[in-house]
Amino acid sequence: MDPRSALSEGQREAAVALFERGWGDTSVARSMGVARWPVRSVYRRWKLHGRLALVRKPVKGSFSFEVKRSAVRRFLAGELAAELGLSSPAVVKRWARIYRREGEDALRPKPRGRPPGASDSAPDQVSELKRLRRENARLQAEVAYLGKVRALRERRPR
Repeated sequence: MDPRSALSEGQREAAVALFERGWGDTSVARSMGVARWPVRSVYRRWKLHGRLALVRKPVKGSFSFEVKRSAVRRFLAGELAAELGLSSPAVVKRWARIYRREGEDALRPKPRGRPPGASDSAPDQVSELKRLRRENARLQAEVAYLGKVRALRERRPR
Protein backbone atom coordinates (compact mmCIF):
# COMPACT_ATOMS: atom_id res chain seq x y z
CA MET A 1 0.00 0.00 0.00
CA ASP A 2 1.24 3.47 -0.76
CA PRO A 3 2.52 5.26 2.35
CA ARG A 4 1.30 8.55 0.87
CA SER A 5 -2.31 7.35 1.16
CA ALA A 6 -4.69 9.62 3.04
CA LEU A 7 -5.77 6.61 5.09
CA SER A 8 -3.71 5.16 7.92
CA GLU A 9 -2.81 1.49 7.90
CA GLY A 10 -5.49 0.77 10.51
CA GLN A 11 -8.12 2.60 8.48
CA ARG A 12 -7.20 0.63 5.36
CA GLU A 13 -7.46 -2.66 7.29
CA ALA A 14 -10.84 -1.64 8.72
CA ALA A 15 -12.05 -0.66 5.25
CA VAL A 16 -11.01 -4.02 3.77
CA ALA A 17 -12.79 -5.82 6.62
CA LEU A 18 -15.98 -3.91 5.79
CA PHE A 19 -15.57 -4.63 2.06
CA GLU A 20 -15.36 -8.32 2.89
CA ARG A 21 -18.70 -8.01 4.73
CA GLY A 22 -20.28 -6.65 1.54
CA TRP A 23 -20.06 -2.92 2.14
CA GLY A 24 -19.36 -0.55 -0.74
CA ASP A 25 -16.79 2.23 -0.86
CA THR A 26 -19.28 5.05 -0.23
CA SER A 27 -20.84 3.43 2.84
CA VAL A 28 -17.40 2.55 4.25
CA ALA A 29 -16.19 6.14 3.80
CA ARG A 30 -19.30 7.50 5.55
CA SER A 31 -19.09 5.06 8.45
CA MET A 32 -15.39 5.78 8.99
CA GLY A 33 -15.82 9.54 8.56
CA VAL A 34 -13.11 9.83 5.89
CA ALA A 35 -12.99 11.10 2.32
CA ARG A 36 -14.51 8.85 -0.33
CA TRP A 37 -11.68 8.93 -2.90
CA PRO A 38 -8.98 7.17 -0.85
CA VAL A 39 -11.52 4.55 0.23
CA ARG A 40 -12.56 4.09 -3.40
CA SER A 41 -8.92 3.53 -4.34
CA VAL A 42 -8.54 0.84 -1.66
CA TYR A 43 -11.87 -0.69 -2.77
CA ARG A 44 -10.74 -0.95 -6.39
CA ARG A 45 -7.47 -2.59 -5.40
CA TRP A 46 -9.36 -4.92 -3.05
CA LYS A 47 -11.67 -5.98 -5.90
CA LEU A 48 -8.61 -6.90 -7.96
CA HIS A 49 -6.36 -8.45 -5.33
CA GLY A 50 -8.50 -9.25 -2.28
CA ARG A 51 -6.65 -8.90 1.05
CA LEU A 52 -3.40 -8.50 -0.87
CA ALA A 53 -4.53 -4.93 -1.56
CA LEU A 54 -3.05 -4.10 1.85
CA VAL A 55 0.42 -5.26 0.79
CA ARG A 56 2.67 -2.80 -1.00
CA LYS A 57 4.42 -4.03 -4.12
CA PRO A 58 8.20 -3.82 -3.57
CA VAL A 59 9.15 -2.76 -7.09
CA LYS A 60 7.51 -0.67 -9.76
CA GLY A 61 6.83 -2.97 -12.69
CA SER A 62 8.10 -2.54 -16.21
CA PHE A 63 6.12 -4.15 -19.00
CA SER A 64 6.99 -4.92 -22.61
CA PHE A 65 5.22 -3.45 -25.62
CA GLU A 66 3.39 -6.74 -26.29
CA VAL A 67 2.03 -6.98 -22.73
CA LYS A 68 0.85 -3.36 -22.80
CA ARG A 69 -0.81 -3.77 -26.22
CA SER A 70 -2.53 -6.98 -25.12
CA ALA A 71 -3.77 -5.39 -21.88
CA VAL A 72 -5.05 -2.33 -23.72
CA ARG A 73 -6.91 -4.47 -26.25
CA ARG A 74 -8.51 -6.52 -23.44
CA PHE A 75 -9.36 -3.32 -21.59
CA LEU A 76 -11.00 -1.85 -24.70
CA ALA A 77 -12.97 -5.10 -25.06
CA GLY A 78 -14.32 -4.59 -21.51
CA GLU A 79 -12.05 -7.01 -19.63
CA LEU A 80 -9.84 -6.21 -16.64
CA ALA A 81 -6.18 -7.20 -16.57
CA ALA A 82 -6.04 -8.41 -12.96
CA GLU A 83 -3.68 -11.26 -13.80
CA LEU A 84 -0.94 -8.73 -14.62
CA GLY A 85 -0.65 -7.90 -10.94
CA LEU A 86 -0.99 -4.17 -11.54
CA SER A 87 -1.28 -1.94 -8.49
CA SER A 88 -4.38 -0.25 -9.87
CA PRO A 89 -6.72 -0.43 -12.87
CA ALA A 90 -5.67 3.17 -13.53
CA VAL A 91 -2.42 1.88 -15.07
CA VAL A 92 -4.34 0.13 -17.86
CA LYS A 93 -6.58 3.18 -18.23
CA ARG A 94 -3.49 5.34 -18.77
CA TRP A 95 -2.16 2.87 -21.36
CA ALA A 96 -5.55 2.89 -23.10
CA ARG A 97 -5.63 6.70 -23.16
CA ILE A 98 -2.15 6.79 -24.69
CA TYR A 99 -3.15 4.06 -27.17
CA ARG A 100 -6.25 5.97 -28.28
CA ARG A 101 -4.44 9.30 -28.57
CA GLU A 102 -1.13 8.21 -30.15
CA GLY A 103 -1.55 4.63 -31.39
CA GLU A 104 0.33 1.42 -30.71
CA ASP A 105 3.83 2.85 -31.09
CA ALA A 106 3.32 5.15 -28.10
CA LEU A 107 3.30 2.06 -25.84
CA ARG A 108 6.81 1.04 -26.85
CA PRO A 109 9.52 1.56 -24.23
CA LYS A 110 11.21 4.92 -24.48
CA PRO A 111 14.90 5.49 -23.88
CA ARG A 112 15.63 6.92 -20.47
CA GLY A 113 18.00 9.74 -19.69
CA ARG A 114 19.33 12.42 -21.95
CA PRO A 115 19.32 11.79 -25.67
CA PRO A 116 22.76 11.30 -27.20
CA GLY A 117 24.37 14.58 -28.18
CA ALA A 118 22.13 16.64 -25.90
CA SER A 119 24.99 17.77 -23.72
CA ASP A 120 27.59 20.23 -24.92
CA SER A 121 30.41 18.47 -26.69
CA ALA A 122 34.02 19.04 -25.72
CA PRO A 123 35.54 22.08 -27.49
CA ASP A 124 38.02 19.99 -29.46
CA GLN A 125 35.19 17.87 -30.90
CA VAL A 126 33.28 20.82 -32.33
CA SER A 127 34.06 21.46 -35.95
CA GLU A 128 35.82 24.64 -36.96
CA LEU A 129 32.81 25.72 -39.04
CA LYS A 130 30.41 25.45 -36.07
CA ARG A 131 32.82 27.40 -33.87
CA LEU A 132 33.12 30.17 -36.45
CA ARG A 133 29.34 30.36 -36.92
CA ARG A 134 28.81 30.72 -33.15
CA GLU A 135 31.48 33.40 -32.95
CA ASN A 136 29.94 35.24 -35.92
CA ALA A 137 26.48 35.17 -34.31
CA ARG A 138 27.92 36.47 -31.03
CA LEU A 139 29.76 39.29 -32.76
CA GLN A 140 26.66 40.26 -34.77
CA ALA A 141 24.63 40.46 -31.56
CA GLU A 142 27.36 42.55 -29.93
CA VAL A 143 27.45 45.00 -32.86
CA ALA A 144 23.65 45.30 -32.83
CA TYR A 145 23.66 45.97 -29.09
CA LEU A 146 26.39 48.61 -29.33
CA GLY A 147 24.53 50.27 -32.21
CA LYS A 148 21.39 50.59 -30.08
CA VAL A 149 23.41 52.02 -27.18
CA ARG A 150 24.98 54.60 -29.52
CA ALA A 151 21.54 55.56 -30.90
CA LEU A 152 20.15 56.03 -27.39
CA ARG A 153 23.10 58.23 -26.39
CA GLU A 154 22.67 60.43 -29.47
CA ARG A 155 18.94 60.95 -28.73
CA ARG A 156 19.53 61.95 -25.08
CA PRO A 157 19.71 65.75 -24.56
CA ARG A 158 22.80 66.99 -22.73
